[in-house]
Amino acid sequence: MAEVEAGSRPTIQGLSANEVLARRAAGQVNHVQLASSRSYAQIVRENVLTFINCVLFTLGIALCLMGRFSDALVSVGVILVNVLVSVVQEVRAKRTLDRIALLTMPQVTVIRAGQPETIHPGEVVLGDVLLAQAGDQIVVDGQVVGDGQMDVDESLLTGESDLIPKRTGDAVYSGSFCVAGTALYEAQKVGGDSLANQLAASARAFRRTYTPLQQEVNLVIRVILLLAVYIEILLAVSAVMNETPPLESVQMSVVIAGLVPNGLFLAIAVAYAIGAVRIAGRGALVQQSNAIESLSNVDVLCLDKTGTLTANRLQLHALHPLGVPEAELRRILGDYAASTAAGNRTTEALAAALAGQPRPVLAEAPFSSERKWSGLVIDVAASQGVYVLGAPEVLRPHVREGVELETQAEAWATAGLRVLLVAAGPPGSSLHDSDGQPCLPVELQPLGLVCFTDELRPEARETMQRFAESGIRLKIISGDNPQTVAALAQQAGLGPDARLIAGTELAGMDDAQFAQAAEDATIFGRTTPQQKERLVRALRKHGHHVAMIGDGVNDLLSLKQANLGIAMLSGSQATRAVADIVLLHDSFAVLPYAFQEGQRILNGMQNIFKLFLTRVLYVTLLIVSVGIIGGFPFAPKHASLLALLTVGIPTLALAAWARPGPAPRGSLVRPLLHFVLPAALTLSLVGLGVYAATLVGMFEAAMAASPGATEVQAFQQALPIAQSALTTLTVLCGLLLIPFADPPLRSWGDGTAHGGDWRPSVLALLLLAGYGLILALAPLREFFELAALSAVNYALIAALAVAWALLLRFSWRARLLERFLSADLA
Repeated sequence: MAEVEAGSRPTIQGLSANEVLARRAAGQVNHVQLASSRSYAQIVRENVLTFINCVLFTLGIALCLMGRFSDALVSVGVILVNVLVSVVQEVRAKRTLDRIALLTMPQVTVIRAGQPETIHPGEVVLGDVLLAQAGDQIVVDGQVVGDGQMDVDESLLTGESDLIPKRTGDAVYSGSFCVAGTALYEAQKVGGDSLANQLAASARAFRRTYTPLQQEVNLVIRVILLLAVYIEILLAVSAVMNETPPLESVQMSVVIAGLVPNGLFLAIAVAYAIGAVRIAGRGALVQQSNAIESLSNVDVLCLDKTGTLTANRLQLHALHPLGVPEAELRRILGDYAASTAAGNRTTEALAAALAGQPRPVLAEAPFSSERKWSGLVIDVAASQGVYVLGAPEVLRPHVREGVELETQAEAWATAGLRVLLVAAGPPGSSLHDSDGQPCLPVELQPLGLVCFTDELRPEARETMQRFAESGIRLKIISGDNPQTVAALAQQAGLGPDARLIAGTELAGMDDAQFAQAAEDATIFGRTTPQQKERLVRALRKHGHHVAMIGDGVNDLLSLKQANLGIAMLSGSQATRAVADIVLLHDSFAVLPYAFQEGQRILNGMQNIFKLFLTRVLYVTLLIVSVGIIGGFPFAPKHASLLALLTVGIPTLALAAWARPGPAPRGSLVRPLLHFVLPAALTLSLVGLGVYAATLVGMFEAAMAASPGATEVQAFQQALPIAQSALTTLTVLCGLLLIPFADPPLRSWGDGTAHGGDWRPSVLALLLLAGYGLILALAPLREFFELAALSAVNYALIAALAVAWALLLRFSWRARLLERFLSADLA
């Protein structure tokens, strides 16, 4: 690798264009697969080949072999409709997310033919020289070359958060991040040979990690599946003992298998996907599935000032010389900004405002959020100059006595300006200790104070207000002076009574005091990355669901510690890599909407839970209780029609129409018992009464009409009529549950629902009209094997359904079940 001189500093040429082409042709390229979502094959497989779907498909094939094609069509058709809707929704979500994910793919800078180029990581070839600056991800395994130096965070690989200094000859590993400094490294392992890709390949062998809600739903489904298997075993034993015809056994098995609410788990995945697409449309890319669920639970939002409240566009505002002329101070700062290899926003603002000349650098201590200072040792005309630039309160203990700094610094900080102190070290002093770690020289000579303005984001005030309206507490955690942060926060709408606390105070607290400060204070200034992480951990231990917004590598630890990590798109690659959500437009104004979207999804799932579990329970009770009397409550077509009208179509609508609002905390199942148990128990009793009364009446009528008929023949004539009456009752009652789950008026619900949305009630009326059409048209009625009842019987069933609804509402309002159980279920 050839080196050429550029001014007084060597640069590395890197590979030539021909060398890149040759290595690419040899396959020595860093092919990186960045999967932003599941593949199409995974979507189809996970929606179609579930256990219960396979059971129903098998039973459908058995029905076809027995000549019951219509039964197979209806039973399996409902499943196929659900699968089709789920697949279409997830594919649409995948396409949107994949398209948006292209915007957030990390880019890398390589040196080729002596010139920097920005390319995709997948275009890196073996031997390429890559540039790493603060916040950049190391994308291939390699070795540091040249005279640069950097501090690297390898916590994603090792689990340890200590920064590792890297100098010439040191190895670097893909998956780590440059936290401070700047260096070049040569790619020595690319593609599948790199450490990060090896870890990713191993990670694919592990099963998916489910969110808490998915785990809870999975548990419910498994319990119901066990119940269905148990009933199927009883059915098989009964069929053998009673010599039940195979066709009848298969038909009953189809109904029992339909008890398992396999669509419930898929509904969650689809709801998450839809939510992710909606949030993406507002400018936030969801990278982790549990982020949607976390959004609904967030009650504390921690955010940095820089890049969140402000636009992170620094401009030099004023200088305050201390012992040197202002022209000399300007020259020193201009040269400092022109000479540093580890540039940042501060040095960029200095370079934009002050003319300077690059000087030979003998040593450099890059800026670190933990140290809060940077320094250069410059060789000026054979004499060594040592300069440091950092927070006044950090440098103050090392400054000579008798120098007044505080008055001007505090005045600027109170006005919301960022203040730094520039000082000179004694000739011959060093910026590193004997171990090579950065350290401040003693007896620093202050040269001047410098302050910067940072533009407040225009949406900051409105967004802060919306957070307050949503009941979300804000914690502003920054590395800047607390007074500066407080001034900007007040400009953004935060109250003047917010308690301030500095990182130096936090450092002297024990665990109990620290936890109390984390709970009580609102603004934390001059904090280190470790203190940010500790604050988030303390809030979580106090029972809060914490979201953290960050953009720089100093936010990396706290983002990983939070329940929900949120990064800015323009922030470092490190923060984007560990974040659950990336703000595509660098605006946190989307977050109040995102929080509401999370609430909307969880509230919608609660309503879906109500309908699914109620149907499962009352159908199970009817199967068991009717079995005692004799017969079976539903034919396969009846059960499919009941599922489609009472849970299939309504649950999709409820998921789409769900509204934001306080989401349920903790377990969803326990509060749902308040709704589910009274509804299922009373409906099964009423249904059993209708079935028994119809069966007995039709049996006696059959015996009277045909004196020579056997009891078995009369029973076979009466059973379809009893099943039809029971199906009509359960359809009516199931449709009445829809406005109970999401009532048009709060007074109509079970006492826990919000109320105010008429759309579910209108949908229930439309579905009722559809069922009425099926009953009215003979071809449809015969297809679904529904016996025609008299107008009087239909009227009696409708009256009974209304009476049941009124009784159920009274039971909820009077909390009869809770009184009996001596427990609060709501």
